[in-house]
Order: sequence, then C-alpha cells, then structure tokens
Amino acid sequence: MPQLSLSWLGLGPLAACPWLLLLLVGASWLLARILAWTYAFYDTCHRLRRFPKPLKTNWFWGHLDLVTNTEESLREVNQLVATYPQGFKFWLGPTLPVINVCHPDIIRPVLNASAIIVRKDDIFFSFIKPWLGEGLLLSAGDKWSRHRRMLTPAFHFNILKPYVKIFNDSVSIMHAKWQRLASEGSVRLDMFEHISLMTLDSLQKCIFSFDSHCQEKPSEYITAIVELSALIQKRMQDILSYMDFLYYLTRDGQRFRQACRLVHDFTDAVIQERRRTLPSQGLDDFLKAKAKTKTLDFIDVLLLSKDEDGKQLSDEDIRAEADTFMSAGHDTMASGLSWVLNNLARHPEYQEHCRQEVQELLRDRKPKEIEW
Repeated sequence: MPQLSLSWLGLGPLAACPWLLLLLVGASWLLARILAWTYAFYDTCHRLRRFPKPLKTNWFWGHLDLVTNTEESLREVNQLVATYPQGFKFWLGPTLPVINVCHPDIIRPVLNASAIIVRKDDIFFSFIKPWLGEGLLLSAGDKWSRHRRMLTPAFHFNILKPYVKIFNDSVSIMHAKWQRLASEGSVRLDMFEHISLMTLDSLQKCIFSFDSHCQEKPSEYITAIVELSALIQKRMQDILSYMDFLYYLTRDGQRFRQACRLVHDFTDAVIQERRRTLPSQGLDDFLKAKAKTKTLDFIDVLLLSKDEDGKQLSDEDIRAEADTFMSAGHDTMASGLSWVLNNLARHPEYQEHCRQEVQELLRDRKPKEIEW
C-alpha cells in the first residue's frame, strides 16, 4: 500500500510525528483566535471613534484612575460630564472601552429598551455573579422573562403597603442614633454609612422577616454584604484582577468567596426553614398566619409563585432573587437618599420649599393616616 505523503504541505518527514501535527493545529487555532480578537477590537474602535474621550493618564491603565471610589474621582467625573454633556468614552486598561452616556435624550432609549434586547455588562456582571447568581439583574432571555412574570405579585400594592411601617421603624432607629451621637458631641456623620445600614435593616425585614438590629450592633450577615460591595468596587480598579484565576489566588479573592458563602448560607437557611413550615401548616393556614402579622415577605412570595405551567422557582432561583434585591435594593436607595439630603443641605431654599409642601400635605392628618 503506498504511503500518504504530506510533502505538499511543506512538512516533509516531520509530519510523521503526531505531536508536531498537534502542535501545528494548536498554533493555528491560537493564531486564528488572535486574528479574530484583533479584528473585533479594530471594529469596536472604529465604531466608537466618534465618542470624545479625555486624555489618558497612562497608556496601559487608561482611565482607571476615574473608577476609584474617592471624592476627587467623583469631582473629575462631574467635570467630564460638564465638558462632554452628551457622553464620552474612557478606557479600562489598554483594550476595554467604556461608553458613559450623560444626556437624558440618549439615556432614555437605553432605559426603555427591553431587557431581552439590551446586552448586559459581561465583565462587571461576571464579578458579581458568584454572589447574586442568575436573578433578575444578571439573567437574560426566557429565564429573565419567566422570573419577571413570577415576581410581579411581590410588587402588588397590598403586599407593599405593610412595608411602610417597617420603613418608618427603621428610620426612627436611625434618627434616635443620630440624636444620641449629637448629644455625645458628634458634629460630623457619614450619611451614606448610616443610611446604608438603615436600608439594609429595612430590606432584611421585608425580604426575610428577620431583625438583625444591624443599626445598633454589628451583624455578620450585613458586614458580609458591605464587604462584598467594597471588594467588587476594588476589583474594578485593578485590571489584572479581571481574570478570575488570578483574582481568586489573592487575599481579596479568598475574602470574596468567604463572604459569598456566609451570605448564601444565611439565605439558604431561611428558605429551608420556610419550606419546612409550608407543608406542616398547609397553604391556607400559612396565609392566615401571615395575614395576622399583616406582612407577606419576599421569600414567602417567591415560595408561593408559580409559572403558567404550575412550576415553582428552585431554591437556587429564590436565593438568587433574594440576594439580588438585598444588594441592588439597599445600595441604590442609600445612594439616592444620600444625594437628596446632600442637595437639600446645599440648597436651603429648596429644602424650605420641600418642608412647606410636606407640611401642607400632612396638615390635619392623624399619625396613623400618615404612616399608612
């Protein structure tokens, strides 16, 4: 039988060695990947060429100095928004461009677009996925649509209405703490820190029906959530830690995994305890017991939710949604409230206008009516 000759490939006798052939195939695959990435990078740069960008402080790090969680960085970003009111581009490292849109007319179509259409941030979301799982924030496609439909009852007015008392109680605890600190001589308070604890306190009660007293004493669960947020922010500032295999070798990566484990264990314990309660009481008895307390918490709603086919959410799905609302809910509300207080303090005339409007709305109303 004549032997197959590969001399026409230019390999000659080397083709007889399978390892060399394997090496050639591997090198060809790697070269193809590099060329594909180069073309995609060039195409991205070409598409984004019309967006203005500030000068880079370093050719390799790009504009990473703008991502730091400092007051100086915030001033610089405010200045950039004033300079580029429509939007601007900056670089995280040498190869990752980020588009910042500023004007409402540009932001509006993005916010109004369906979550199925708008692609989510693969890099940043990959940092928080080990913590939050595939809840509404990180999921996409059919899974997002199914979860969105199943979570709709959680935002019904009759379910949210009793939460107002929880919010009021949490704010009262915060006010009492401020009064105590003021009486002890404190003249400066970190508003965001105090408001974050208040929103975390409120959400823990609304989602889990659990009171950790985190505004008055340390809570291991709340501390873990705060640490996870800080670690993710810190990771955003270090381009080398974007690679998982490097990050989880670091001390921060190990702390992140440990905090994730603590948060997940807490949520799983609540879910399992609630699942044990449901069969023992029965659905009707369970709802009657909840009606007496006038509060159906988020975990209850998730456990009772069913899709069109009668299927319920898995424990993993419930944990993902609960952890998502704990994280996204407390941080956005704390940031929004802190900025409101900051602007009211800087503009006394608007503060007085708001005070008069509230007094007008609440005039001649009983405290109970105001609360509910």
